Amino acid sequence: MTDRLIFDGPVILGAGLAGLTAALAAGRALVLSPTPLATGCSSAWAQGGMAAALSEDDTPALHAADTEAAGAGLCDPEAVALLTTEGPGAVRALAALGAPFDTRDGDFTLSLEAAHSKARVARVGGDGAGAAIMAAVIAAVRAAPAIEIRERARARRLLQDASGRVIGVLADIDGRLVEILAPSVILATGGIGGLYAVTTTPAEVRGEGLGLAALAGAVIADPEFVQFHPTAIDIGRDPAPLATEALRGEGAILRNSDARAFMEDYHPARELAPRDVVARAIHAEREAGRGAFLDATVVVGGHFPQAFPAVFEACMSGGVDPRRAMIPVVPAVHYHMGGVATDLDGQTSLAGLYAAGECAATGVHGANRLASNSLLEAAVFGARAGRAAAAVKAKGGPPVLLEPLPDLPDAALQALRKAMSRDAGVIREAEGLTRLLAEIDGLEAAHGLCPTLIAARLIVDAALAREESRGGHFRADFPETGEAVRTFVTLQTESAAVRYAAE
Repeated sequence: MTDRLIFDGPVILGAGLAGLTAALAAGRALVLSPTPLATGCSSAWAQGGMAAALSEDDTPALHAADTEAAGAGLCDPEAVALLTTEGPGAVRALAALGAPFDTRDGDFTLSLEAAHSKARVARVGGDGAGAAIMAAVIAAVRAAPAIEIRERARARRLLQDASGRVIGVLADIDGRLVEILAPSVILATGGIGGLYAVTTTPAEVRGEGLGLAALAGAVIADPEFVQFHPTAIDIGRDPAPLATEALRGEGAILRNSDARAFMEDYHPARELAPRDVVARAIHAEREAGRGAFLDATVVVGGHFPQAFPAVFEACMSGGVDPRRAMIPVVPAVHYHMGGVATDLDGQTSLAGLYAAGECAATGVHGANRLASNSLLEAAVFGARAGRAAAAVKAKGGPPVLLEPLPDLPDAALQALRKAMSRDAGVIREAEGLTRLLAEIDGLEAAHGLCPTLIAARLIVDAALAREESRGGHFRADFPETGEAVRTFVTLQTESAAVRYAAE
């Protein structure tokens, strides 16, 4: 039997920075987290920090220009302007909550990262920004009397009335199915990294929010644009630990197994080239059998334990002492620029449904996210979505009763992850993408319309349709850049078949 709960504020799916910021902005909210707070979300794993125009020689306009340059022609200028204008206030608000950003003489200590024209990344303890920021936000949420938190609570389907309005969520809470009816729902479920075999994100983050929204009929934007972080630490761990981009900002050098610095062969900015360029360069060196390593022995050396404690610990756990040896690196899925299409207040194409953070697509990142804009986006747009969703009072009609969506068994998920990394990775081409779609067809026939399979299909189908190379999407069979056009699609289901409609 299914229980029923009626809640008089937004229900928020996900408890990363976007979800918890939305809850604080809403004032009253019910937060569903599939894992205990501070676990299972990418926000807590973020190393680099938050990018914002916080220094006297920087401006939001300069930050916006860098963001749009990285986005390779697909950024929404209005969204970028909003992000970069509200960014400094968002960082200061988090500092006021207790996030212990590095400071010197009362000012933020700012780092330079790839494709930024100014040092503007506010950090915590070198590489601990995400965990420290999340600790402060979690403390604030737990202290808020009108915010309810349900851990080990996982969304199984969005509830809709006969008009298609989202009126709540069917959730599994501690093993019991619960229909939660609410005026609005905010998706803050994170990205899609867990759909790939090599990723820097928690295993729980595998596109379920994207799949749930698509199956409800929401418009999905730019799903083909997946960012691969160039320097995951290649020590055989799943997920792969991250060697933060701040290391290259400090002067660390990428070398091959011959100790030759190779980035000058690929881009004039060398180690500080845009992430997609660096990722493809490392991929090429590895494919050529030369390997790829990050050498920070000179620029960091003996200071590693204090300067970059998370990287140091990860390296040492894999038998690499970064004070004396080069760090083996590999490109890994790190961020999804695509997601559920929203306006600047998080409103999706479905009444009652909002989205924020990595699962949303505001257009702010375009085809390639600028380093350290992700936590900033979560804070800025999470707050906007929280305020907008809290203002919704309409209740809609009774829910159309549907069964919970099936889960993809672990063996099938692992097969999908390997296939995604093989054919929808750093470099793509039609033959591999077509083969991958056939494998997804087979998994869907065997296991049904699992949200994870829907998310994978969205990525692959859009990657096959985009016959050009741009930002994080590189087609070996279409290496040139074509017309700058964003992708907008909806998913429609007919029995077990799935078809797409261009918007």
